[in-house]
Amino acid sequence: MTTEPNPSETPSEPDPTARYTAPALDKGLDILEALSASADGYSLNELSQVLQRNVNEIFRMVVTLERRGYIQADSSDRYTLTLKMFALAHRQPPIKSLVDAAHPLLQELVERTRQSAHLTIYQNGRVVVIAQVDSPERWSFGLKVGVLMGLSDTSSGHVLLAYQDEVTRTRMLSYHIKVEGELDIDPGQLFSLLMAVRQTGYAMMPSIQIQGVTNIAFPVWGLGQRVVAAINIPHIARIDGTPTPNKEQIKTALADISARLSKRLGYDLQAASADH
Repeated sequence: MTTEPNPSETPSEPDPTARYTAPALDKGLDILEALSASADGYSLNELSQVLQRNVNEIFRMVVTLERRGYIQADSSDRYTLTLKMFALAHRQPPIKSLVDAAHPLLQELVERTRQSAHLTIYQNGRVVVIAQVDSPERWSFGLKVGVLMGLSDTSSGHVLLAYQDEVTRTRMLSYHIKVEGELDIDPGQLFSLLMAVRQTGYAMMPSIQIQGVTNIAFPVWGLGQRVVAAINIPHIARIDGTPTPNKEQIKTALADISARLSKRLGYDLQAASADH
């Protein structure tokens, strides 16, 4: 008599990649991922608790990552990421080409508007600043290159989301990782905001972090008739009577610069118009 095997007792198929594991590399990546999710960083003890590993397990890896410049420790021995990972990621040709093409136009933009400007892209669930040019005025307000921004509550994020197809936009939002200070937003409200961006061609909203700043962002189009970046001006109004471009003039300049950058990146305006 033959007995049929019980499916629950049948050994599961082994993971074909299991024999290729690298425990030390796993530890290092765990450390980098944990620090990327923390605005204030962690002490060695806190990091061991977050990773559920004892200090001895991660100590050598932390020292190595610090020596290689991927993480840094402050005076209180709290570890945070450096910008080395950002620098490595942005050596790749597509992003480097985008920054190289954008810089002279951003420089022209700040001269015309007397405001700072920055270029952002969507990356791994967040908005990241990849280029920044300060205002030529004696004072300026801008964001540092490498800064992470909210996807759902910023003008740049709204521009980067608004022009995607539904599948891509859903995927971007599903990968969304909130940054420090990012506000929760109702999905219905977000949908309305994105529809308004598509209707007007840009996003404009008061900063939710800095009082008195109005963010104005325009899309940058690339090959495949898709939005690849956003140019944003964090507008600050002067109150001393000095004549400076108003918001309408700034929007005109932004529209011109974003269109010219899009053309440099291979965007075909005539083909896009024909599609619509």
